[in-house]
Amino acid sequence: MIKSIEELELKGKRVLLRVDFNVPLTDDGKVADDKRIVRTLPTIDAIIKGGGIPVIVSHLGRPKGAPDPKFSLKPVSEYLINKLGYQVLFCTDFPSESARKLTTAAVNGEIILLENIRFFAGETKNDPELAEKLAKMGDIYVNDAFGTAHRAHASTAAVAELFSEKAAGKLMMEEVNFLQKSTKNPERPFTAILGGAKVSDKLGVIENLLNKCDNIVIGGGMAFTFLKAMGNEIGKSLLEAEHVELTKNLLEKAKSKGVKILLPADVAVTDKFEDRENPQIVSASAIPADVLGMDIGTETVKEFEKIINDSKTIVWNGPMGVFEFSGFAKGTFAIASAVANATKNGALSVIGGGDSASAVKKLGFEKQVSYISTGGGATLEFLEGKELPGVKALEI
Repeated sequence: MIKSIEELELKGKRVLLRVDFNVPLTDDGKVADDKRIVRTLPTIDAIIKGGGIPVIVSHLGRPKGAPDPKFSLKPVSEYLINKLGYQVLFCTDFPSESARKLTTAAVNGEIILLENIRFFAGETKNDPELAEKLAKMGDIYVNDAFGTAHRAHASTAAVAELFSEKAAGKLMMEEVNFLQKSTKNPERPFTAILGGAKVSDKLGVIENLLNKCDNIVIGGGMAFTFLKAMGNEIGKSLLEAEHVELTKNLLEKAKSKGVKILLPADVAVTDKFEDRENPQIVSASAIPADVLGMDIGTETVKEFEKIINDSKTIVWNGPMGVFEFSGFAKGTFAIASAVANATKNGALSVIGGGDSASAVKKLGFEKQVSYISTGGGATLEFLEGKELPGVKALEI
């Protein structure tokens, strides 16, 4: 069982709060996109409203286990103060005694933000000594960082074991609840839409979803390995040759289980990896040798739309093409529109993190789907059926 933060007595307590403030920064060191910050504000506000002191732990970027100014959380601290109006004490000398005293001297309404936890090599090694030092900074542990829940790190796994009072934050509970609702007992038909570049990133997901889905819609670069497995010519399109046999096996398993796998019937192509205003559309079974596929085609869009519009539960992870190029964003836009329409008609739609979440936001459908996950790798591993260490560590 996992407790929610709403079940904890917070008054007068220091709440060691793991969040995901791994936000992009501008060249001059400012927060470029605050979505990850904003998504965890309800948890921060709940702690303050409950009389507690948030002691925030996060990473930013991938420093190599040592302090690196370009990965400092100082811009996040300044953003919380100057843009969002919070009272933030930025702690750069953790794990010193003065840092611990800072947490005990803080008053309700103030936030302690610790410097980037990945400045310590022990973080990614799930080091128990670093976890012990972190544990001294709080009376209660709350994890609201679903985006790192698939990592067994000191601030997400080892430290949680040291607390008798621990819980999931509001965002973490939302993530787990929506993903469980969409995969554990879905209303049918249940359709998974999978895209992105590499089939190797999604093999485990497909394997697991074959036991849950009615339909699996496949687009993006990963579709070409499937098309090759079916004996089609794919020209210069992306191919993971080492996975052709595995994709054949998945197609056979799907057939035996009565799961419909839908692949592109036609694709938008180009002779170079660059944008094209009106790209050529060719049959997916006969892609010319001198071109590469960059997006799903018009006939594919119609077929995919029909399946999506008939669905009651939809999980989407990965774009249908190179949506960063406007000429090859039409397929992803059409699928986003279809998912939004199905949602309007009563379907539950969950968008995985990473590129699919970026696409939905970029294309203007952010508020027209049921839920957008903040997890990239965490969402994928959940869909694979894997146990997430950051969630497991919260069990009591």
